[in-house]
Amino acid sequence: MDLLLLGVSHHTSPVSLRERVDFSKRGIAEALHELEGYPSATEAVVLTTCNRAEVYVACADKDATQTDLSRFMSEFHGVPAAELNPHLYSHSGAEVARHLCRVTSGLDSLVVGEPQIFGQVKEAYATASLERATGILLNKLFPWSFTVAKRVRTETNLGEGAVSVSYAAITLAKKIFGDLKNLSVLVIGAGEMAELTATHLQSHQVERIAVTSRTLDRATRLAQKVGGTAIDWTSLEEELLQTDVVVTATGSSSPIITAGMIGHVMQARRNRPLFVIDVGLPRDVDSAAGDLEQVFLYNIDDLEAIVSENLARRQEQTSRAEAMISDAVRDFLAWLHSRGALPTLVALRRHFEAVRQSELKRLEPKLSRLPQEAQDRVDEVTRLLIQKLLHTPTEQLKTIADQVSATHYAEAITQVFRLDDDNDASSSESKTSAAHTEDKTPVTS
Repeated sequence: MDLLLLGVSHHTSPVSLRERVDFSKRGIAEALHELEGYPSATEAVVLTTCNRAEVYVACADKDATQTDLSRFMSEFHGVPAAELNPHLYSHSGAEVARHLCRVTSGLDSLVVGEPQIFGQVKEAYATASLERATGILLNKLFPWSFTVAKRVRTETNLGEGAVSVSYAAITLAKKIFGDLKNLSVLVIGAGEMAELTATHLQSHQVERIAVTSRTLDRATRLAQKVGGTAIDWTSLEEELLQTDVVVTATGSSSPIITAGMIGHVMQARRNRPLFVIDVGLPRDVDSAAGDLEQVFLYNIDDLEAIVSENLARRQEQTSRAEAMISDAVRDFLAWLHSRGALPTLVALRRHFEAVRQSELKRLEPKLSRLPQEAQDRVDEVTRLLIQKLLHTPTEQLKTIADQVSATHYAEAITQVFRLDDDNDASSSESKTSAAHTEDKTPVTS
């Protein structure tokens, strides 16, 4: 059994394609149920975010399963294979483990180190577990990746500091207000930057999000995406009276919010703090508004300066995080290979146990003269002796990282101890027993 991953992400496909392969549209549970129709994948976890759509599976035949998964993604999303396949990437074995660790740790994100992805991966795994789509391999892989990601975040500064304009804005808002849960937010504009910032705010569980745009339909669509309410453009100044955070990102050629408008609003608000994030180019808010008391105005230049500083700081931590993941992947690979050696180890232990039992049976006439306590002691000592003898070869075979070498060692052990003969004998005994059972079956007419 092996691991396989197939997916698309911001590294390989444009946003127009990623929108079409978003599993959340029909639901991850439905995707997992449909995957049951592709028996080559015995275990599965489906991960979907705004920047990636991936399917993690355990399988016996990687080539056949990869073909099935590409067909599944094409058919499930209704995207022709000719359009989808050039953008697909795949990993198998240890590279699946490495990729998942990088994803969960935020190293593979569009914004390196962003924290949201960790929760998204945990949710994807929880859904797969709930749907009984996981098994031994994925139940080991995903919790292990969570442990690695937590260690990366704990022992490096990878997750510290905002490294996107929108996230920098959220960081500043938290410095001013602390907890964002009880805040009211107004988003002016419905483009990509407005949506990204609104999505970040939604993830911080703000109390209310209002969206306004000169085109009400666009405002409505964005409001639906972020669980907000669309507001008519003519209600802008009225909305400013009750909001705490303003995000403005329009394509206007001149300011849509003047210092006079903000001044009038602040009087009515009795100088209750107003945080304004202006990420419009050209700027949407008159810079003089920032001089007003209790008005905290930041434009895109302010935010990008924060981002640049934090990016440089994170880059220093990336190599440390990658090294930590490499070490962890080696440990996971050893566990994965030990599963391949398991039949040989089981056969070896059975062989030694058979020899032990045979010798005890041969010595039974002499042992029977001993007190029961002494007989039990002999049994215990011989059993512990077998465990001691097998401990080193067992651990050595489990920790061989190279699959080819592990196979060769397993074959050598099988030949040296003639384990195949033991299996043949067991098989013959089973057949003989079955034959006797058949002989004893009464004939009915």
